[in-house]
Amino acid sequence: MNQTTKTALIFGVSGQDGAFLARSLLAKGYVVHGSSRDAEASGFAGLCVLGVRDRVTVHSTALTDFRSVLQTISRVEPDEIYNLSGQSSVGLSFQQPVETLESVATATLNVLETLRFLGAKTRFYNAGSSECFGNTGDAPADETTPFHPRSPYAVAKATAFWEVANYRESYGLFACSGILFNHESPLRPARFVTSKIAAAAARIAHEGGGQVSLGDVSVRRDWGWAPEYVEAMWAMLQQPEPEDFVIATGEVNALEDFVAAAFAAAGLDWRAHVNLDSGLLRPSEIRSGYGDAAKARQRLGWSAKTRMADVARRMVAAETARLQGQPLDGFLS
Repeated sequence: MNQTTKTALIFGVSGQDGAFLARSLLAKGYVVHGSSRDAEASGFAGLCVLGVRDRVTVHSTALTDFRSVLQTISRVEPDEIYNLSGQSSVGLSFQQPVETLESVATATLNVLETLRFLGAKTRFYNAGSSECFGNTGDAPADETTPFHPRSPYAVAKATAFWEVANYRESYGLFACSGILFNHESPLRPARFVTSKIAAAAARIAHEGGGQVSLGDVSVRRDWGWAPEYVEAMWAMLQQPEPEDFVIATGEVNALEDFVAAAFAAAGLDWRAHVNLDSGLLRPSEIRSGYGDAAKARQRLGWSAKTRMADVARRMVAAETARLQGQPLDGFLS
């Protein structure tokens, strides 16, 4: 099929990655459909900010309901499906473990089973997570690194990963998972710590003072730029055979470094404005996590271009623009 006539269905189009992926696929000539649990009630703010809301056909789909998934896929008949849906907060997963497992693992199983049931030739991308690895220590994780999930969210993502592998091997589906490390943008919801930090730095600079409370700032992560990461998702579905890939920058930094970079971008010393609050600590935490995306470089021709310091700077600049009532166009590419 000519690429300009391909149809893509994005489950979870209202999230950060869904919005950036929709924009990217539209630029490639795709017909793009997206879904959320209640399309009539959702504002699809990300799609609106990116200026593509009117070019995406939206559907109401409850991914935990097999019949709902079957109806949507049968109606759209997509060439490619991107499953980016589900409860995505690690912290919230400790409070809502059942909802997290169902919205990730049961939902993924319903999509896979629908494709098997229909005998569809649709190519399927599943959003995996670096959280599945747990602590990577002083060595980066790659596709051969064993999983050791340390949160209900990570357990759910690990379950979905093995569901995809099982359906690929058992039924010959073109199904793969992208094991993505942290990737940020101004479209990240406020509950994520990177957004909380960027918003606080911009607000404190704008107001001339203030404080923000954070938990453990010694944890280390691999932070990348979300618009780049969705390109890797697409590239996985263009391969001759389905394979899983780690997507990461390969650079690890402490959260303290992210905080320092964000506040510096706002012209501030973070130590004067950050309170450490033990009440914000999680029941279990990954001390260090970063990835080795060598396979993606070799097979997909993909590599991360934006590193942590630039991620922090761009997010603070976007938050500053919001406070000043300016458009975010220049911070979303």
